[in-house]
Amino acid sequence: NDLIVLFLGIEILSIAVYVLVALHLRKIESQEAAIKYFLLGAFSSAFLLYGIALVYGAVGTTNLIGIRNFLTTSLLIEDGMLMIGFALMLVGLGFKVAVFPFHAWTPDAYQGAPTPVVIWMAAGVKVAGFAAILRVFPLTFASYVDDWQIPLAVLSGLSVVFGSVVAVVQTNVKRMLAYSSIAHAGFILIGVQSSNMDGTAAVLFYLGVYTFLASGSFAIATVVGGEGDSNHDLDAYKGLAKRKPALAALFTILLLGQAGIPFTGGFIAKLGVISSAVDTKYYFLAGVAMVSAAIAAYVYLRILMAMYSENNEGKIEDIHVSKGVWVVAALSSIVVIATGFIPGPFVEITRDAVPILVGG
Repeated sequence: NDLIVLFLGIEILSIAVYVLVALHLRKIESQEAAIKYFLLGAFSSAFLLYGIALVYGAVGTTNLIGIRNFLTTSLLIEDGMLMIGFALMLVGLGFKVAVFPFHAWTPDAYQGAPTPVVIWMAAGVKVAGFAAILRVFPLTFASYVDDWQIPLAVLSGLSVVFGSVVAVVQTNVKRMLAYSSIAHAGFILIGVQSSNMDGTAAVLFYLGVYTFLASGSFAIATVVGGEGDSNHDLDAYKGLAKRKPALAALFTILLLGQAGIPFTGGFIAKLGVISSAVDTKYYFLAGVAMVSAAIAAYVYLRILMAMYSENNEGKIEDIHVSKGVWVVAALSSIVVIATGFIPGPFVEITRDAVPILVGG
């Protein structure tokens, strides 16, 4: 319930991730990715902290409830400092969740970091970042929704387009999933900008589903990457259905979920955030999101085509799959299917969680 505590929590999380990205001690890409992530992260943290300082200067408190009450009951004669604080905080938090144009660290960090670390980056870090955004904007600055709703809508639209289009031209699967994560962040941000009960519930549902989609997908990528976690070219996935048919089937479910195919949790998640844009009369944003989702589907189709094609070298390589990977991939696939076929109970859980998270 305090901006300073929120900042400290994000920084403790970020510092740990900087170190984890560099765990490939003999892989130069891992060291380069960690340095790039650290430098950009330091700049974004400075933006976030300076934004918090300006908000404190404008309202006299860093307590989220105190800020909301002050802005609701008081009229600022000059709110320029508050507006600049909004902008700087948006830049800092936008970096943490990797929305365009604050995404520069994402592809290199995802490609260079050990794949188990990428699972945490794609799921845990993104969830924490969006939880902070939900606490700050829809809760704290609800009375200024007209001032931050349009910037969030613009960022979300640019993110879904950029992430989907750039992912199409990649040949490295980890980079494909990295750019698609930018598109996913854009979809989630669509729900945030709606600033209503349904939109926030859609965001929580999307975050829950995406956690399993990302965890399962990158767990399988860990296996395919082989020794040294170095082989993530699209060709490495050729013939996977013949080598490990059960693993390929699970990966198929997860990729279809990421593409938002009906009867998967990904479809319900995207439908929820797009519906929230329609409810707030952001029809153009909803249209952009639907077109981008169609483009992004081709990304996952390329991986599927590789998996179900013959191995390009005409030989079948054995892949050792640990029990842990089987459990993560199977559990993630079950959740994706369950949330797609019977979404009602899960949607109700997210709706019940909204007042707890954002005080709605």
